[in-house]
This record gives sequence, structure tokens and C-alpha cells, in this order.
Amino acid sequence: MGAGHGHHHAGARHRWRLAVAFALVAGFFGVELAVGLATGSLALVSDAGHMAADVVALGAALVATKIATRPDGTGRRTYGSYRAEVLASGLTVLIMLGVSVYVVLEAVRRVGEDVAVASGPLLVVGALGLVVNLVCLVLLRGGASESINVRGAYLEVAADAAGSVGVLVAGLLVRLTGDGWWDTVVAVAIGAFVAARALVLGREVLAVLGQHAPHDVDLEAVVSDLESVPGVAEVHDLHAWTLTSGMNVATAHLVLRVGADAQVVLGAAGAALREGHGIEHATLQVEALPAQECHAATW
Repeated sequence: MGAGHGHHHAGARHRWRLAVAFALVAGFFGVELAVGLATGSLALVSDAGHMAADVVALGAALVATKIATRPDGTGRRTYGSYRAEVLASGLTVLIMLGVSVYVVLEAVRRVGEDVAVASGPLLVVGALGLVVNLVCLVLLRGGASESINVRGAYLEVAADAAGSVGVLVAGLLVRLTGDGWWDTVVAVAIGAFVAARALVLGREVLAVLGQHAPHDVDLEAVVSDLESVPGVAEVHDLHAWTLTSGMNVATAHLVLRVGADAQVVLGAAGAALREGHGIEHATLQVEALPAQECHAATW
């Protein structure tokens, strides 16, 4: 899996940053959830759910950096275990949606009730959460430009920082107005934000598992660039998909012109995919004229 080595080794260099951020976020998640349940604050519970998604995302990034250096002893996982990151992201989506549904149902249940929420715990926990997120952002920023895993974790923590700000806003509004309903209003806002992000992430997960063409790869441009390679008469049976974040792969059949050197064509085609489209791992098959168009295939 030459396509993935540099990507994951870059993440491995920053593994300690992910480990520290994971410990901080996981520890504070427990605190925020406990205080939220004890005080009846939906805003805290909602933000704790978002932080739980961060725990899973950071854990997935840690696992992904470890998997890259672990050889496959079974001989059956020909693509390695890189999809573990995608499956973990799917679990993150379920957690985020579950929290959003819980918050909405609890908000509906509170309609018509006198809601009493202490502003003190909201302000203290919100402020501590913001500090934890800012520390994690500083930690992860150093590796965000080198590793897609670290960058994904960085963006998750950045979004959670916005949730901590929401908790602070809820605490201030409750203290200024004396109305505990502000806690519910802010909680629903955070829940809607989390649900929207979950749906976006869910679409990405389904696209990867469904082996859709990567969103940043223009298939028509790929065909055009391959057909521009000297010695290539035609390109067919092109497939491109994402193995995991930052790892796009492709297969294609290249029909050679008479007299073309197959090795030279393969080298030039591979370079065109790497340099022009970020596809570092491609399996290319050469065919002679006339093109057979894979008539033997049944699907």
C-alpha cells in the first residue's frame, strides 16, 4: 500500500499530540456529562454528546496512525485495515444523531414545565470546556497540515469549541434573565448544529463505503489526461474510489497505439494520475488495438 505510507507516517509523527488531546477530551467529556445530568442542563448534555463524538474521532485517528505500521498477518486484508477509520466515523455519526434526538425529545418533554437550571455550573463547565478545546487546538495545529487524520481531529475539536461557547452563552442568559428556558433553547441550537454536521459526515461515510468517485476527482479530466499520454489511443473501464480519507485509488484500461512502449506509457500515466489528480495508487492495464472493451465481463 504505497499510497498510504507517507500519509499515515506523517500522522504517526504527531501521535503524541493525538494521545494528549484524546486524554483531555475524554476526561472532560465525563465531567460535562455528569454535571449536565446532575443539574438537568440540556445544553451541557448536548455539548457532552458532541464531545463524545470528538472522543471517537480522536480515538479513530490514534488507531489509524497505529494500523499503518501493523503488518497484516492473515494475508486476506489486501488493502490493509484502513477502512477502520471510516467505520469509526460511521459510529461517530450514530452517536451525534443519537444525542441530537435525545435533546429534541427532552426539549419537547419540557414544554409547559418550569425549567430551573443553575447558571453557575453552566458557566464553570462551559469555561473549562473552552479551555480544554483551545489547548487541544494548539496541540493538534502542529500536525494538521501534514496528516489528514490529525486535520480531521483538529476540525472536530474546533467545532466542539463552538459548542463550549454555546454553553457559556446559555449560562449568561440564564443568569441575566433568571429564565431556565434559555438552557433548552441553546441546547436545541447545539443539537441542530451537531445533527447537521452528522448528516454531512454521514454522507461522506456512505460515499466511501459505496465506493463513489472521490468528490475532488474530476473523472472527465482524468480520462482526458490519460488520453493525452503519448502512445495512448483510448481509455475505458475507469474506476476511482476512496479507500479512506486522503487515500484515493483507481483502475483503468489503456488502449495503446501501434508501436507504443507499454512500460513508458504506464510510467507516464501513473505520473499523470499522481501529479494531476492526487491518485498515488493506480492499477493500469494496457491493451492493444483494436480495443476489446472488456466484452468478457458480465457486469
